[in-house]
Amino acid sequence: MRDPLLDVGAILGRHAAGLTAEQRRAARDLAACRTARLGGVALACSDCGAVAYRYRSCGNRHCPKCQGGRRASWLEREASYLLPVAYHHLVFTLPRPLAALARSSPRVAYGLLFAAASAAVRELAADPKHLGAQVGLVAVLHTWGQTLSLHPHLHVMATGGGLSCDHRGRLDEAPSWRGCRPGFFLPVRPLSRLFRGKYLAGLQAAHGQGRLRLRGAQAELAEEAAWKRWLQGLYRQDWVVYSQPPSAGPAVVLKYLARYTYRVALSNRRLVRVTDEAVTFSYKDYRQRGKQKELTLPGPEFARRFLQHVLPRGLVRVRHYGLLANRGREGKLAACRRLLQAQGKPCAPPEVVQPATVPEEGPRCPACGQGEMRAVAVLCRSPWRPGGRGAEDSS
Repeated sequence: MRDPLLDVGAILGRHAAGLTAEQRRAARDLAACRTARLGGVALACSDCGAVAYRYRSCGNRHCPKCQGGRRASWLEREASYLLPVAYHHLVFTLPRPLAALARSSPRVAYGLLFAAASAAVRELAADPKHLGAQVGLVAVLHTWGQTLSLHPHLHVMATGGGLSCDHRGRLDEAPSWRGCRPGFFLPVRPLSRLFRGKYLAGLQAAHGQGRLRLRGAQAELAEEAAWKRWLQGLYRQDWVVYSQPPSAGPAVVLKYLARYTYRVALSNRRLVRVTDEAVTFSYKDYRQRGKQKELTLPGPEFARRFLQHVLPRGLVRVRHYGLLANRGREGKLAACRRLLQAQGKPCAPPEVVQPATVPEEGPRCPACGQGEMRAVAVLCRSPWRPGGRGAEDSS
């Protein structure tokens, strides 16, 4: 059966005019992924001689077909960072007026989202009135809604406690472990206001430095008076911060994180029908309690919605903060485990279920079911080269 994502890639490739360099690259890569354009290997059955072809993948981070291997390696690495404590899930969502700004100035808008959300959590957690501790955070950027609309939000997984620190977040000389109250992390209303204040302060600084690209309906914001009125409206608006109660344990948290980390705007399982003119996919309508529905979009509109989620080159969409920041992470986690072990909590990393290993022998022939498919030739790629690093398809 033909992979429907091949047809989706072809639609994206046909409507790649007038896009940014990153969007054109993504459209081109997805159109070529696992096709003869990238080359591959020819396989022949050892019994009946049937021939099949296995083509390379594009390796683009926005490609739904190229995320499985990255997810597995990320899962293995993150398992070594988990602590035997409750984890809390937070979601920071940008208000609707900022979605258009994220479309025209994504690097600034998404960078501020990471900075404001992580700073708000760390500052409130360091406050002795709440926790007085430096916590560990993993933040994952998502930009889409169920219908591929632009809906920038940040998923943050936070440790339910941390190492004691002062109000500025600097660790004590001999830190102790400070855990959260059962079932509670931080008060949401102060967290939401702190997040709003930090984001808009950063946005004001970016505007003053001329880092925002104000186009279309937002061009009027280049005028100082209009900008101030627009900014005041955002200050008066309540910003949404969602806090979910602790998960069942570290292993559950890890599976949850892995599911979110390398997800892209549209997966293969949601595709219902793909033609030359339109794409039909399923989605959940959360206004009707998650009811499953279908949406059909013409090719140009589908390409516009999908490609608006292509991130600027070099923008990292998974980041670590506090106890889990790259700098000093090993020493801080070792201190956490010593302190938790002294409280009688087991500190061995949770067991991670890895995908089944591939047998040494080649795949069986789909034609006769008896012979082994063996590589007999290498198929060279075309002179055109994709933006991502090709990786041979192992499926």
